[in-house]
Amino acid sequence: MTELQSTGLRLLDPSAGAASRRGGAGPSDHKAVTVDGHTIMVPVHTATAWTSPFVAEAPDASGNSRLMRGTIPIASITFPKAPRFYALQTLDGIPYSHIATLHSSDVLATTVLQNCIRYESRKKTCKFCAIGQSLAAGRTIAHKAPQQLAEVARAAVLLDGVKHMVMTTGTPNATDRGASVLCDSAYAIKAAVDLPIQAQCEPPDDDQWFVRMKASGVDTLGMHLEVVTPELRARIMPGKASVPIERYMSAFAASVGVFGRGQVSTYILAGLGDTSEAILNISEKLIALGVYPFVVPFVPISGTPLEDHAAPSPEFMKSILALLGAMLKAENLRSSEIKAGCGKCGACSSLSTFEV
Repeated sequence: MTELQSTGLRLLDPSAGAASRRGGAGPSDHKAVTVDGHTIMVPVHTATAWTSPFVAEAPDASGNSRLMRGTIPIASITFPKAPRFYALQTLDGIPYSHIATLHSSDVLATTVLQNCIRYESRKKTCKFCAIGQSLAAGRTIAHKAPQQLAEVARAAVLLDGVKHMVMTTGTPNATDRGASVLCDSAYAIKAAVDLPIQAQCEPPDDDQWFVRMKASGVDTLGMHLEVVTPELRARIMPGKASVPIERYMSAFAASVGVFGRGQVSTYILAGLGDTSEAILNISEKLIALGVYPFVVPFVPISGTPLEDHAAPSPEFMKSILALLGAMLKAENLRSSEIKAGCGKCGACSSLSTFEV
């Protein structure tokens, strides 16, 4: 699985299973693939994937396929089917798939605000971000209203057995940084359906927002570092780097006090230049605070400034994930105990397989 997520996958039948995702907030340029009962998100639209040694044969009538390395079959795989809620639309004609999408096999995901003060400036944008691509292509809407999200979430639970939900957002301002709109959204969703929710945003300017988010129905919180070396942060994501790592660490400590140990997480993109030592050092500090460091391989997305940046090698990922998995196990901080969100889903990284 680690190799697949680093090198990607070539599809002999691109239409198999649920549609792959292009652009937008991550995971982008991926497709959900179930390998030995474990569903992961695998790059299929990247330059690396087009030359990958891994090939998926066209599925048979039962939906089963073979994963090949060259001409050698190495595993049986399946592709999760398109969810039934994708066939529905709101009364004003907006497809449910433009409001929220299926990630992995049982996770509902949405970007509440499909725009960002960072993305709108060439000098401030994160160089790996594609949040505006799906909006420009007409595959989503700019602002998902709370009642729209509630309507789609209820349908996804009833029709497709969705187990938890991820709500992220572009950063709308330099104060609450999206916490307010996430509170409104979570409140509406929880009024409609009993579904665990993770909210994701930059650290707000006031720690009281964590109390408000929890009270609105948010179960877990994600605040994503993505890059951990200050010099790299300033170069790769100059706008987001204006919120220093020190603020992230104080926000992590405050939010764990509200949501609980293991219910706050951060996304770290391995392969953008951080050394394995840098990632493991900050992960150790995060774990001590009770924060789950979800380390994933960087995927270069077409149309972004880093589209030609190399994906990390499987060896580099294993050098991090094996030690990180042991650290998490030693501190009894398990992905299986997270109530909702990326760490619980685990589809964008093989980290959870190293926790055992």
